[in-house]
This record gives sequence, C-alpha cells and structure tokens, in this order.
Amino acid sequence: MAANALRDIVVGAIVLGILVLIHEWGHFIMAKLCGVRVEVFSIGFGARLWGKKRGDTDYRISALPLGGYVKMAGDNPVEERSGEPYEFLSRPRWQRFLIAIAGPSMNILLTLVIFWGIYAIAGMPADEYLRQPAMVAAIPENPPTAMAIRPGDQIVQVGKVTTPTWGKVMAQIQKAKPGSSVPVTVLRNGASQTFEVSIPGKQTSLGDLLGYPLIPSVIDQAPPGFPAEKAGMKAGDKIVSMNGQPIVTFQQLMEKVPQVGSHSIEFGVLRDGKRISIHITPIYTMNGNGKMTWQIGVVPKSREFFERQGIVESAKDSVLQSWYLMKMMGDVLSGLVHGRVSARDLMGPVGIVQMSGEAAQGGFTTLLSWMAYISLDLGLLNLLPIPILDGGHVLMLAVEGSLRRDLSVAVKERFVQVGLVFLLCLVALAFYSDIHRLIGY
Repeated sequence: MAANALRDIVVGAIVLGILVLIHEWGHFIMAKLCGVRVEVFSIGFGARLWGKKRGDTDYRISALPLGGYVKMAGDNPVEERSGEPYEFLSRPRWQRFLIAIAGPSMNILLTLVIFWGIYAIAGMPADEYLRQPAMVAAIPENPPTAMAIRPGDQIVQVGKVTTPTWGKVMAQIQKAKPGSSVPVTVLRNGASQTFEVSIPGKQTSLGDLLGYPLIPSVIDQAPPGFPAEKAGMKAGDKIVSMNGQPIVTFQQLMEKVPQVGSHSIEFGVLRDGKRISIHITPIYTMNGNGKMTWQIGVVPKSREFFERQGIVESAKDSVLQSWYLMKMMGDVLSGLVHGRVSARDLMGPVGIVQMSGEAAQGGFTTLLSWMAYISLDLGLLNLLPIPILDGGHVLMLAVEGSLRRDLSVAVKERFVQVGLVFLLCLVALAFYSDIHRLIGY
C-alpha cells in the first residue's frame, strides 16, 4: 500500500509538473513576444525553494505544488507602475488578451499533440474483441427495438458486406443511416438466416441493436473508495451471476447494475476456483463518459490492440478525440449547474495523483492518454470566465474594451478578491471530494 502511494505521488508530481510547466511557458513565451518583461517563472506557489535568475527572470520552484504562475512587470494594478512599455498593463489590450489565453492554448495543443503521437506511432487503441468473430454472447433484457438475433448467433454479413469480425460489423452499422433498416445475416445452428435490423433515429449502442460480444467479466481493478472495493472485490475475480441470474459478458453488468439502482446486489464470484457471494450496493456517480449513473466501481480485464495510422488520419482522430472530451467536460459542467452532477464526483489534486499512478501501471501509452485528458481539462477550466483564472482576465479585458477605458483600481481589487475566495473554496471542495471518495460514500 505504501509503495503504491509513493508511486502515485511521484508519477502525479511528474504529470502535474509537466502540465503546469507547459501552461506557464505559454504565458511566458507570449509575454516575451509582446515585449513584456517577465520577473518570475514559478512552478508552484508560496515560498521559493530553489531557483536561478537569468536575465530579468527568476526561474523558481515554490513550496506549494498546486499550480504555478508567471509574474510580469507592471501586471498588478494596485502596485505603483513606471509606465514603461515593457510593463504588462502598458501593452495594448489585444496583446494582454494573447498573453492570457496562451497558457490554456498550450495545454489544449499538448492534448492534440499527445493523441496525434499515440495514434501515429503506437496506434489507435481498440478492444481485442473487435478482432474476434462476431459471436453474440448475450442480448439486452430491454432492447430499444425488437431483436430477432439470439445468443449463440454468429453475425457473418451486414448488408452486402461480409463481416468476419466485430470490428467489421461495427464499421457497417456505423455507415447505416438513422431511420433505415439493414439486412443482417447470422449463422444459427449451422444454417444462415437473415433479419432486417432497424437503425433508430437517435444514437444507439451496437449491443442494443445486435447483442453483446463476449467480454469476460473478470475484474482488472476495483478502484479505492468505490462499493466493490469496500465489499471485498479483488483483481482477478470473475463475476458469474447477479442476483441469481447468470452473467456471461461484462456488458450485462453495465446494463443491469444501473437498473437495480440503490438496492443491494448479490454477486456470485469465482475466486481461485471457489465460488463466493459478495453483496454490493451501487452508488450514483459519474462514469468515464461524464454521465451520472449507478455504479459499483469495477474495471474489466480486457486486452487492447493498437492499429497504426497515417499522419493525416492520426491528426484527424486526435481532433475528434479532443472534441469528444471537450463535449464530455461540457456535460459535466452543465450537470453541476443543473444539479445532475454532485460536487463530490469531481476530482481534485489527490484524485489526479492517484489516477496518475494507476495510469502509469497500465503502461506508458495509458499514462500519456491520461496526461492528455488532464491537460485538456486544465486548459478548458482556465478559460472559464472566473476571476483570477485566465478566463477571468479575458472577461475583464472584454469589459474594458467595450467601455473603452480601464476599470478603476477598486473594481479590479474587488474582482481579484472575489476570484481568490472562489478559488480557495474550489480547492477546498476538490480536497473534500477526494477525501470523501477515499474514505467512503
């Protein structure tokens, strides 16, 4: 346990350090390009632990590793200024705007570069089952449309295209137009049968249309703080039943657990060749797609393969993946505002450190993907129009631009004070969320 904690701290510090460095370097380099003198480039806040001065800039590492900052000459409206052109507030508003957004822009750019590199060099990750024959392991209990396909069927053709694998099946279904119907041919007891499958107008999963592939319900990890871990579920456990009903593929768990809600579930589990019973009560929390749902907190032991792509295709996929993550983060923020997402589901520095350690355990590619996600998160959050954050500076510049004059020092002081109080409350909330998740729901 202590070794894991040390691993998490070291990896988390490296991840956060790199992301903060990239962010502050964006502000730093844009300030230099605009002719602004940079006095301090700091990783962390508070007391200076170590540093070196080169030219006008003191490059330092500070005591509180929760971010960083760039101190520019004449950037504080409260302090006395000389009016020299190298001072931040002496520069035109459009240059101050560029300096403000440069940090978040570098984080977003880093996300695009990481995903592009992963897809071009390592390859696009995909689940191993996509390479397997399209054998239906189970079907949903309540599919959105009537299903003629049955467990044990092997899908061999979609439309006029032969589909030897689940990957080929998925590719053909994705090409189908919403509202249309597609002929699907299966092998059942050695004989071919063809059915018409209706494609709904709204987005529907492949499992809801054609049934579930075989994804073994073997647990890879039960994250700390979630009900499964607290109930004693361990890596290597295989879930074989749920409330007495057999489980043959992990996707059945994803379907059935949310249906049960807050009621206790009895899981039949195979561990070291012996069957045991574990009772778990799900919690209502955010899943990996940013949606609120009932979960027990288990990750399946699945294998991935990587399909290398061309440079242009990788760039396109990196943009699409980043856009998907942006939409997911937007859903989370919208959920917070409308009460669909609880503040305790947010992840703070402790959670990021813990997840960084777990990502490192999954391999270098997994760690890079996690870093890309956090970098995008950091960039987008800093663009929110909240005082003290970069988006708050942009908001102030926009107000001043519309008024065609600078706001008074008193107004700016109050603006900063409100931002500081809000930021401290946000940090406290993030730590509370992390501690709450670790101690228990």
